[in-house]
Amino acid sequence: MTALLEARHVTKIFGGGLIRRRRTIALEDFSLSIDSEQPTITGVVGESGSGKTTMARLLLGLELPTQGDVLYKGKDLRRLSRTEWRAFRRDVQAIFQDPFEVYNPFYKVDHVLTIPIAKFRLANSKQENRALIEEALQAVGLRPEETLGRYPHQLSGGQRQRVMVARALLLRPKLIIADEPVSMIDASLRATVLANLRQLNKKFNISIIYITHDLTTAYQISHNLIVLYSGSVMEAGDVELVVKQPQHPYTKLLIGSIPLPDPSRRWSGEALTSVFRKQTSGGVGCKFANRCPHAFSPCFEKAPPLFQTNQHRATACYLYQDYPSIRSEEIGKVFVRRTASSTIQAEQPLVAAFQQTQDVAWQMVDDTSHTNADA
Repeated sequence: MTALLEARHVTKIFGGGLIRRRRTIALEDFSLSIDSEQPTITGVVGESGSGKTTMARLLLGLELPTQGDVLYKGKDLRRLSRTEWRAFRRDVQAIFQDPFEVYNPFYKVDHVLTIPIAKFRLANSKQENRALIEEALQAVGLRPEETLGRYPHQLSGGQRQRVMVARALLLRPKLIIADEPVSMIDASLRATVLANLRQLNKKFNISIIYITHDLTTAYQISHNLIVLYSGSVMEAGDVELVVKQPQHPYTKLLIGSIPLPDPSRRWSGEALTSVFRKQTSGGVGCKFANRCPHAFSPCFEKAPPLFQTNQHRATACYLYQDYPSIRSEEIGKVFVRRTASSTIQAEQPLVAAFQQTQDVAWQMVDDTSHTNADA
């Protein structure tokens, strides 16, 4: 079966020309396949500069890869005809990070919703146009009578972002790439936007790539999780395994960075350091080696492949080199195939997200403390 959208060994390098002589590898040997027949939510997490947005722009065709290919229904994006590009733009939609800059302040919000309808000729009359817009707004929990006819500055950040979700929904896409969709809106409004995304996956069978630096929200709405660091995949698989039983030292560091509002409880001395302790030479080896307390000689000599540590997880760490390795394009082997309605975290209230993820983090602390005491 041909995937809807697929990245194969994609690498993106910026710079290296006459003006920008310093080369920056934003994404390296990245592979991902999205199957529209089994719509899932794939979370991609990592700190700033890890390559998340570059990955999104490559998948959307807004950037060209330096190496590798991005395929739409088996065909390279660089070779699509005008008709195929039109189909691609309808099937693959984006929700961007900033809900303030995507609007023209001189137009009412009706304008941003009318554009896709006109461009793709979805309506034959003004009445049909209005009906489509109202249906999309209602699907994301907005009242048309309170939203239409208003300028962007008259809506809250959460409302503006939900209008962008409605705009994407108008085209009935098969995939939505959401790049940090809740990072610039109030915490009180994030749950609503995330619930909208979850509903799109569950009700309309839309696959979603959810990009974020917030492991908490990724855990709450994702089926599978990819952890990026410095442009490379560190760990990937079932979100329940990756978050509750992290294997890669960087994943553990991410979980360790989750705010825990209890000053009486502290991490054990085994917590990972975020200070650069070692240096790699010539850019070879694991990219996380200079921050990893478990690094040993192989880590500085060659980048580790993905080791499949069980059916639904792969980890790029030599601590697991006794397990069979897989190629980057085989990462889909470890992903769970299920619908949103069958996942536990997808049915839980999003307002409890922080507490639940903190509980997971505290359990890791307790387990570490018991291990140290036994030793």
